[in-house]
Amino acid sequence: MDRRTFLKLTSVVTAASAMTPAVLRAQAETEVRIGYQKTGLLVIARQRGTLEKRFASEGLQVKWVEFTSGPPLLEAVSNGSLDFGAVGDSPPIFAQAANANIVYAASSPISNGQGILVPQGSSIKTISDLKGKRVGFTKGSSAHNVVLLTLEKAGLTYADIAPVYLTPPDAGPAFANGSIDAWAVWDPYFAIGEKKQNARILINAHEVGKTNAFFIANRDFANKRPGQLSSVIAGLAIAAEWAEGHREEVAKSLHEITGVPLDIQTVAANRATFAIGPVTDEVIETQQRVADGFTKLGLIPRQIKVRDIVWRAPQT
Repeated sequence: MDRRTFLKLTSVVTAASAMTPAVLRAQAETEVRIGYQKTGLLVIARQRGTLEKRFASEGLQVKWVEFTSGPPLLEAVSNGSLDFGAVGDSPPIFAQAANANIVYAASSPISNGQGILVPQGSSIKTISDLKGKRVGFTKGSSAHNVVLLTLEKAGLTYADIAPVYLTPPDAGPAFANGSIDAWAVWDPYFAIGEKKQNARILINAHEVGKTNAFFIANRDFANKRPGQLSSVIAGLAIAAEWAEGHREEVAKSLHEITGVPLDIQTVAANRATFAIGPVTDEVIETQQRVADGFTKLGLIPRQIKVRDIVWRAPQT
């Protein structure tokens, strides 16, 4: 599978382009700008018009921008091109370490839908067999953390593998042509690898540790427009409740919005978790362990305290 074929499967859309501060300020008065990836709760909310309905009475528009991974999405949230977005556990840590202008607004547990794939005929049978192998993943993504958790479980170190930093559109073809020996990724790319490339799941993320997804807001948006941020989260909770009980329709929605084939999105939808909730002390502790792991390896430039950027809705 070459890159062009893989891009057709994923229908990659270019992320938001840079905008001037004046344009951003003007749009902030009339829009709530949301970044999303190719699966998950935000796609459902977009397809169902959940947030558009909530903001209609305020005259606010909802602008949706698609990304292929969390790091560039968070860059857009930090620089004010976006107000809100959803990512895995690792991108906010790298962003906070780089002094990004973001806050954790809500969280969601990830029980399935990401892990490490190997070719069907690979000699890699156990996670210990990853030693000396080329493992592809997006640097600073949730897949990065899955790799670290997997190595820890096997008693291996980061130095025991050859990390190959690739975005999903580049990693898919590299995996198919043998340029990498294993691929750590999330749905729907995880499902694409399984179903379209006949890959074998070496490990599911839930087998090696707790993982969470996060809903991240621009700090200025959270501070200046807390009511709108709370309304976004409340609207997503409604969409999440619907999604948990309508998996078949969820798959169709994911397919229609992202262009990823229906059979692939069906796999992703059936194993996804759509819940959204507060960033609790337990979630903060789990996320802090992720941050400390990256710090220990020297992958982020300084130690951070996750709690420092957790947003709390104003009490009414």
